[in-house]
Amino acid sequence: MHAGVIAVQGDVAEHAAAVERAAAAHDEPAEVVRVRDSGIVPDCDVLLMPGGESTTISRLIHQEGIAAEIREHVAAGKPVLATCAGLIVCSRDAKDDRVDPLGVVDVTVDRNAFGRQKDSFEADVPIAGLDEPFHAVFIRAPAIDAVGDGVETLATVDGRPVAVRDGPVVATAFHPELTHDSRIHDLAFFPDREVVA
Repeated sequence: MHAGVIAVQGDVAEHAAAVERAAAAHDEPAEVVRVRDSGIVPDCDVLLMPGGESTTISRLIHQEGIAAEIREHVAAGKPVLATCAGLIVCSRDAKDDRVDPLGVVDVTVDRNAFGRQKDSFEADVPIAGLDEPFHAVFIRAPAIDAVGDGVETLATVDGRPVAVRDGPVVATAFHPELTHDSRIHDLAFFPDREVVA
């Protein structure tokens, strides 16, 4: 598995480690590359769009020519896991003129819906497809306001979607990479195999 982590901004080491854990659990070798320039995404089997600052990520992926490659990756049916700011960047509408969304997840997003940094929290969240709740870490988390017809809601908190699947893209408002539980990465990258706890 050739896994690309969009690394124009934000901390990507945890995502790299998480996808390596998930692949190892399925006896699948994984090579993780950090994507900062165009020309790398076309060679990737899977992509991770991590958290960070959504306005900066959006600006840089367009500036570096990576945005079009991500859209082509999704159009080809290749998996993507987008978390927190990654969800915002991948959405159809980020409700923020500073973000030029990719439109690969048919949702509208409310940035910082769960409050600022001081309002960050953790919760055990039931996730469709997982036998046990996932311990989710929410940091300045967005929430999904509206979900398109073809989008599957995987989890909610306080009645608001916080994890969805739209075709090959799984997107979460929380940070699954900040735990040692790789089941969300399993859902994104090994959807046809048994989830490994």
